[in-house]
Amino acid sequence: MFETMTAVVCHGPKDYKIDARFPKPKAGPGEVVVKVKTCGICAGDVKAYHGADMFWGGCSPWVKVPVVPGHEFYGNVVELGEGAAELHDVAIGDRVVAEQIVPCGRCKFCRTGKYWMCEVHNIFGFQTHIAEGGMAEYMKFAKTCIIHKIPDSVSHEQAAIIEPMACAIHTVRRADIDLDDVVVLAGAGPLGLCMAQVIPLLTPRKFIVLDMDDDRLATARKFGATLTLNPKRDDVIKIVRDLTGGYGCDVYIEATGHPNGVIQGLEMIRKLGRFVEFSVFSGPTTVDWSVIGDRKELDIRGSHLGPYSYETAIDLFSRGKLTAEGIVTHQYALEDFDAAMAMAEKLESVKVLLNP
Repeated sequence: MFETMTAVVCHGPKDYKIDARFPKPKAGPGEVVVKVKTCGICAGDVKAYHGADMFWGGCSPWVKVPVVPGHEFYGNVVELGEGAAELHDVAIGDRVVAEQIVPCGRCKFCRTGKYWMCEVHNIFGFQTHIAEGGMAEYMKFAKTCIIHKIPDSVSHEQAAIIEPMACAIHTVRRADIDLDDVVVLAGAGPLGLCMAQVIPLLTPRKFIVLDMDDDRLATARKFGATLTLNPKRDDVIKIVRDLTGGYGCDVYIEATGHPNGVIQGLEMIRKLGRFVEFSVFSGPTTVDWSVIGDRKELDIRGSHLGPYSYETAIDLFSRGKLTAEGIVTHQYALEDFDAAMAMAEKLESVKVLLNP
């Protein structure tokens, strides 16, 4: 007779159910089982919930059902498989987080250290069996998982956003921000507000945040933005050009998840500028690609996951350089998933947590 636990289970778009008899994972060789302390709801989770094409469309859907969703989590080690303690350098009781990807360890990307682009690409919360997610009482980390210990100096709320903060750090690193740069960040959602804390640590000449919500802009100013603008009432392209002698910003980071954020950025950025695309979109975005080549010769860079950034996030939290205040706004019990998901879709929330 197998042991059971309570978990949220995704069966399809808008078909998520609380299952009180979901099989509790057991640790095999090299594997780690953790008691989940919390799991955040990501914008990607919301888009998957509503059946966005990126997750469900095409010949090879991203979400493999049935699956326990959730990739923003941390927990305490409760079971170690044979050799797991030595392999992962963890002990029973340790607070830990695993990176959101479960790399295969065999493809050419994994073998060359670019594990976050693993060809197999199992991501917690989207692919079943090997990568059941954190919206459950317990979860299992596979032998190839990359696990990081969390010191006591990192609070519950901070530990809950290590994953998005690592993604934010990777995105900002992709921008290669220089001391003289004028940096524009479009989008002050959970990830944008994480980036809004990281960017000032690099001390660019000007740091401008764009968003449609004034409360989120106020939080961005608290984190160090030198100027915040609301595209609903501000002519953001003119303002940025006027601030830069008509040239445009040096760096534009797109974190809105809306096609207008891309079009706006291509117009706002200067020639030879660096455009970093972070967002997950619900559908295709159409732009005039001649702007990228013939008119501006832009450097277009993507940003995916948080490689080599988890330990940096944990260290910066430990040293008081980053905070969860203003980002973690709501917390719910696991059984209240429906209410939590509804809140995650409202502007009054930033980051919603589920606590098993």
